[in-house]
Amino acid sequence: MVLLRANSNYGNVLVLDGCIQATERDEFAYQEMITHLAMNSHPEPKRVLVIGGGDGGVLREVVKHSCIEEAVLCDIDADVIEVSKKYLPSMSVGFQHPKVRVHIGDGFKFLQEYKNHFDVIITDSSDPEGPAKALFEKPYFQLLQESLTEKGVISTQGENIWLHMDIIKDVKQSCKAVFPTVEYGYTTIPTYPSGQIGFMVCSKDPNANVKEPLRTWTEEEENQLNRYYNKEIHRAAFILPTWARNALN
Repeated sequence: MVLLRANSNYGNVLVLDGCIQATERDEFAYQEMITHLAMNSHPEPKRVLVIGGGDGGVLREVVKHSCIEEAVLCDIDADVIEVSKKYLPSMSVGFQHPKVRVHIGDGFKFLQEYKNHFDVIITDSSDPEGPAKALFEKPYFQLLQESLTEKGVISTQGENIWLHMDIIKDVKQSCKAVFPTVEYGYTTIPTYPSGQIGFMVCSKDPNANVKEPLRTWTEEEENQLNRYYNKEIHRAAFILPTWARNALN
């Protein structure tokens, strides 16, 4: 893992195994969307688990929700957390919240110890290569489903429609084998290839509509809390180009 200082337009950049993970310039577009698409699709999330996300960005977004009683982060790489605390203070600020607990270890093993426990689980993973590949397959989604409460919701990094449609189709099918409600949404972010990255958002509730936020902030609260996410963006995230919509349906 390497952390380097980019030019003033990008701020600090987190690089893991040669791949850019986050930049201070535009990380909020990813962190806010992977978090709030799931959080606001649950009626009252109290216990939240983040798998990965050692930079702290997702935690920062999770604790914006006043209903939270417990936010747990499970990451296998303690170095990412420590480097982020030192060089990415605007992201790692989430670690300072009193409701946050950190577990260093394997996410698969951690999930096996928690059944029917979490209201929302967010998987902030790298691309499906090497060990991360398992986080895009059916056995992992089955573990997530079992760790969720009755109306539990997950979101997971879901790749790019322009570059990874075959992967997205496979992931969606794996999710549909486990969850009754499965949708793909996306955000725009200049740093990532082609400027777009997506999320698979799933619910255990067969009557859930994750395309419509169950809970919303006022416009004033949205302006104070978020730089990218708002209730209109939540709805728009699931409107796909015709070719992508047809491919995923």
